[in-house]
Amino acid sequence: MAAGQRAGLAAIAVRAAAAAQVFVDDPAHPVLSPDDAHHLGRVLRLRAGEEVIVSDGAGHWARTRWAGADGGGGGGGGAAGGRGPLAALDHAAGPGGDGRVQFEQAPTPALTVVFAPTKGERPEWVVQKLTELGVDRVVPLVSERSVVRWSGARGRAAVQRLRRVAREAAAQCRRVWLPEIAEVMPFDSLVGLGARGGVVLAQLSGDRLQAVDQVVAVGPEGGWSVAELTSGLPTVGFGLSVLRAETAAVTAAALMVSLRTGTVAPMAPTAPVGEPS
Repeated sequence: MAAGQRAGLAAIAVRAAAAAQVFVDDPAHPVLSPDDAHHLGRVLRLRAGEEVIVSDGAGHWARTRWAGADGGGGGGGGAAGGRGPLAALDHAAGPGGDGRVQFEQAPTPALTVVFAPTKGERPEWVVQKLTELGVDRVVPLVSERSVVRWSGARGRAAVQRLRRVAREAAAQCRRVWLPEIAEVMPFDSLVGLGARGGVVLAQLSGDRLQAVDQVVAVGPEGGWSVAELTSGLPTVGFGLSVLRAETAAVTAAALMVSLRTGTVAPMAPTAPVGEPS
């Protein structure tokens, strides 16, 4: 295992062991929002001394300890000097054990899942799971057969709701890079999301997903239209089952991230019949 991988595993192990994680503007001087302070103190009922990870969502993070809901400063507090509900952590084992701000590089290559929202609360579920899996950008899509069409004020409100879901999910799974939740996009703009050949459509009859496929678009419940399938974008498939739209989005994310991390190795090319392998 490479040194970078070992360091990454050590960092996520430390964050996973913490009682909670929140996002703040400056991990060196963390100030909790009233909602986060209420969640930590009244919902999770943290005990004084329990560890809390703070991150700015852009790779910086630090380890702090909960000083108690009455630690002073109401909903805010700085790690320096022990004021507020969060106090500096020191003399702890593992990365960041001295309380200093740590930095983690963003994973590469950046991965994008585009999906056509469906009815009800399923779009929130999709964004939650894509965030947990490690997708870097999520793009809501309007295609020809979309039943749910977000636009105007309704579309902006829906995207803001998805961003809140992503933020909560990122804290829960201890990510220190918040995923981008993009504005609603029409199908014609798909090609501009990635390099030539790197933007693909999820389709039952498609080819096997490859590591170079860094933008995967999942269509609506009615599938892609003929015009969309003949737009020139390659297609990839996820097996021999007809998947629900939200299942296909999560499957795409799991495969993409696994190929990026090496959890799943690309299949080696097979030799033609009659030739030695």
